[in-house]
Amino acid sequence: MNKNRFFGALAVSVALIALASCGNNRNATGASSGADAYLNREDVGNPIESDQVTGEKGASIWDLFGSDDSDITLRVNKYLWAASLEVLDFLPIQSVDPFSGVIVTGYGRPPGGGRSYRATVYIRDPSLDARALHVAMQTSGGAPVAAGTVKAVEDAILTRARQLRISDGKL
Repeated sequence: MNKNRFFGALAVSVALIALASCGNNRNATGASSGADAYLNREDVGNPIESDQVTGEKGASIWDLFGSDDSDITLRVNKYLWAASLEVLDFLPIQSVDPFSGVIVTGYGRPPGGGRSYRATVYIRDPSLDARALHVAMQTSGGAPVAAGTVKAVEDAILTRARQLRISDGKL
C-alpha cells in the first residue's frame, strides 16, 4: 500500500512541476510579477510576445514545437486565384480558402463535354509561376483524370493569369 501512495504522490508532483513550468509570468524586463505589473506592460495586446522583445529563447517547453500563430497566412498570387475561378467557372464551388490558396469544386460538365469532373486547385506561392499552381481532378466515377487533361487545365489557368497581369498593367 505504501508503494501505491508513494507513486501516486510522485505522479502528482511531476504533474504539478510540469504545469508550473508551462507558465511565462515575466514582464518585459524579465522579472516575475503579479497581475498589476502584467497589465502595465507595454507589449500587452501586441502580437509580439515578451520572449521576442527581450530576446529570450525557450520560455516554455511548448516553444520546442514551434509557434501556432493563427495570424500567419500563406501569400497567394491574386492572378492565379482569379484565373482559376474563371477557367473552372463551369464547376460549382464547394469551398474556397484564399488564406491558404485552396479551391475545391463539386462535379460539373465542361461546355460541350459529356463527362463530369471535379477539381481541387492549390496555389502554393505568391509568384506567377507554374510551380505555384497544382490542380487535381477526378471524374464522377472517382477515377483520376488523364495527366494531359490536368496539364491543359493548368496551362489554361496560367495563360489566363498572365493575361490578367498584363491587363492590370503591373509588369
